[in-house]
Amino acid sequence: MPIELKMPALSPTMEEGTLAKWLVKEGDTVQSGDLLAEIETDKATMEYEAIDDGVISQILVPEGSENVKVGTVIAVIAGEGEDASAAKATPAPAAAAAPTPEPVRAEPVEAPSSSSAIAAKKDSPSPGRDPGSGQTEAGARIKASPLAKRIAAEKGIDLSTITGTGPGGRIVKDDLEGVSASAPATAAPAPAAMAAAAAAPAPAAAGPIPDFGIPHEDEKLSGMRKTIARRLTQSMQESPHIYLTVDIRLDALLKLRGELNASLESRGVKLSVNDMLIKALAVALERVPACNVSFGGDVMRKYSRADISVAVSIPGGLITPIITDAGGKSMSKISTEMSELAAKAKEGKLQPSEYQGGTASISNMGMMGIKQFTAVINPPQAMIMAIGAGEKRPYVVDDALAIATVMSATGSFDHRAIDGADGALLMKTFKELVENPLGLVA
Repeated sequence: MPIELKMPALSPTMEEGTLAKWLVKEGDTVQSGDLLAEIETDKATMEYEAIDDGVISQILVPEGSENVKVGTVIAVIAGEGEDASAAKATPAPAAAAAPTPEPVRAEPVEAPSSSSAIAAKKDSPSPGRDPGSGQTEAGARIKASPLAKRIAAEKGIDLSTITGTGPGGRIVKDDLEGVSASAPATAAPAPAAMAAAAAAPAPAAAGPIPDFGIPHEDEKLSGMRKTIARRLTQSMQESPHIYLTVDIRLDALLKLRGELNASLESRGVKLSVNDMLIKALAVALERVPACNVSFGGDVMRKYSRADISVAVSIPGGLITPIITDAGGKSMSKISTEMSELAAKAKEGKLQPSEYQGGTASISNMGMMGIKQFTAVINPPQAMIMAIGAGEKRPYVVDDALAIATVMSATGSFDHRAIDGADGALLMKTFKELVENPLGLVA
């Protein structure tokens, strides 16, 4: 019996992906564990392995195909002893992977003299187009996925005003992100809905960029960039940020780093300042557990260990590999893991378990000379630490003005989950650990 290979869900939140590259072709014999394809998610490119033996009898989704829904049949394998030429399957539409309503089909336009047409015209709202119906005023069908049509119908969005980014110009769910409703319906909105809208007005959607005659090139957004835009917008809209900044003297930390690196040289380990700051943040979170939390609407999740997400810039976006239980690891272990994770991130080889989760984040722009900045919280986390450059500054040491190496660190806190006093205590604890770094090796 032919075996169907379906688009896998490579992470708990994955709904669709890009079939970046086939590593086999029709007629190839494969065994369990052989690599079949490279699949690009919104975070990384991952390899898809065979779990059965057989012959690739048919490839249904060509490489380079975008927005392939999870569960879509992408290829067929003929089992042992089967005729590969006979083991064929009809390509299933991508939307078949999810139980969504049937697409609305365009009906033939009847003559105006028809009584049914007159009745329909009388009952339909002006200008004769039902938002989300998938049909234009002239009756021509708009190419849209069933899920996109359902969302459009629920939100009152006119699909004829949307430009699709799916295959062949098809309108997909992502095209409706942030799009506000079309012209108001004829029925007056309920008072409760009006009050809710007044309390939390929807932000204006990012529409087409006006052409001012400036030479330019438009580049289609990658799945990663779309996800970054969506999540950061969500964070700024839903999480009331509070920012707390401290100046931290680095001289003692730099001295200890030099001594530790001298002793670790034979092991091929070289600590960075960032490795030590990851450790300091984790220990600070363990000492101030009120900041090691996530806000869940009607619950507060309190974490019993500190898993630190570390912002890493990669081509096309940003990803945050995680140092799990950073407070319980030595700085040399953190350094080794961070080097491995950063390399995998830049190659697009991180596994979902290596970048999903975390209890707090750290973002360091000091190596680029940035003195101070504020970072956007990575939901569902409730805080992120932004690290600026260490630089020589006038600084009061033992009641006397001196020159010291100082950096500015700014914590962004979700004020729904973390009170200002608790955030301030975390910043104070972090500062003390960095300025007295022997506590990081105790």
